[in-house]
Amino acid sequence: MFREKLAEILKRDKRYKLEAYLFLLESLDYARKIFNKPKHVTGQELLAGIKELAKERFGRMAKMVFATWGVKTTDDFGEIVFNLVDAGLLSKTAEDKKEDFYNVYNFDEVFVKDYEIGRAVENAG
Repeated sequence: MFREKLAEILKRDKRYKLEAYLFLLESLDYARKIFNKPKHVTGQELLAGIKELAKERFGRMAKMVFATWGVKTTDDFGEIVFNLVDAGLLSKTAEDKKEDFYNVYNFDEVFVKDYEIGRAVENAG
């Protein structure tokens, strides 16, 4: 059932690759652990989980990896979340909305500039 619904989403919305959906779902579990929440996390918390997992997994290549999946901004993760919600694969609260994901952080700042600064500090110390 999960695979079929995901296949329907991919057929209906060709903007994002399967990997983007799978990474988002993995990031959801990651965010639940970070924020110690067994169930629901907010859009902001999910994006924090995405950011941390992406840095851990892809390092400074995260922005480029996301781009190959069709993801260029945090807005795209909101679209992916709501595609999953519309398909019945994720649930939302009455307060959850796509706008929670709009322009939360800039991929250049977070995955390129901040990464380079962090690495420079680590190497200096």
